[in-house]
Amino acid sequence: MKSIRAAIRYFLFVAATFGIYSVWWIGAIFVGGKLSWRQSIFRSWAKSFVSISKMKIEVVGTPPKPPFFLVFNHLGYVDIAAIRAVTEGVFVAKGEIESWFLAGNIIRDMGTIFVNRSNRRDIPRAGAKIIEHIKQGEGVIIFPEGTSTKGEKVLPFNSSFLEFAAQSNLPVAFASISYKTSEKDENAGDSVCWWDDISFGAHLWKLFQLSKYTATITFGGEPIQNPNRKLLAAQLREEVENIFIPVI
Repeated sequence: MKSIRAAIRYFLFVAATFGIYSVWWIGAIFVGGKLSWRQSIFRSWAKSFVSISKMKIEVVGTPPKPPFFLVFNHLGYVDIAAIRAVTEGVFVAKGEIESWFLAGNIIRDMGTIFVNRSNRRDIPRAGAKIIEHIKQGEGVIIFPEGTSTKGEKVLPFNSSFLEFAAQSNLPVAFASISYKTSEKDENAGDSVCWWDDISFGAHLWKLFQLSKYTATITFGGEPIQNPNRKLLAAQLREEVENIFIPVI
């Protein structure tokens, strides 16, 4: 039964992803105001993933309205769909994702800002792109842990990702995300969070075997400003940890 469920969802996911991307690609040629068009397409994809994977989303607090700069803890690729289904924004991602076969092009066309974390000189360029998106009226979402986790705790935030925000005294909003599964399914730490040495396709198959699962997104209070990037990172991490619900 689980395998049949996963196979059906896998097919629907692939069909929806390439179908929606085809609409984006064709529409981008004819539609004016490509920014709003891209946002609409990205939102449609996120909601399709939520529906296909049987994700329920619980929102605590109030999502910020664009433009904004928002930090989250990171549990895996599912975060992208869950967060994007409830707020407008583009994501900052590690540079190697851009080279993924087919998926890299789709992710790039949805406005993703790529950063080469091994090249410190690339961070100012990424920071300038973030400022550009914010000036255009978009929200920008970043995962400053620098990696995904099993959801047991919030890792220290990499302050280099926040250097441009500190230098420009940009207000930084914060939020947390967590997951839970039903009692009859595998625990969320192993089935929803993508942290172990398993391919994307294999993990997606595991996710699609779940009967259902819940994402809880908790938005924090007032955004934080600090001209010291290390202090800013520490403050944001503490605030996120305070509202984080461990994955069990």
